[in-house]
Amino acid sequence: MNQCTEFAVFQVAKENVSKAIELSKAILSEMNEEVKVITSSNVLVKTDNPEEICWHLEWVSAEVAKKTTEKWPAFPSTNEFQGMVIKDLYYGHFVRAIQA
Repeated sequence: MNQCTEFAVFQVAKENVSKAIELSKAILSEMNEEVKVITSSNVLVKTDNPEEICWHLEWVSAEVAKKTTEKWPAFPSTNEFQGMVIKDLYYGHFVRAIQA
């Protein structure tokens, strides 16, 4: 199985950044609840625009990432998080092209 990397970037209002980060951690935990599917995760804030947060996730495989993200609406913290998102700026899965 090839490990898969996900980047997702969201814009949230300045007053909601802390809560959006808290909910991000909750969602990532919910995704890993049944079986550990995310091996590593970071929630990042853009250096020149703190209203943009980024999820950098390492999944066990591309197949697992696809299956888990299809369940996105069912995770308990998703609705509250999406309610804070002004705009979904970017979302994508990547697999390693070369190993350095």
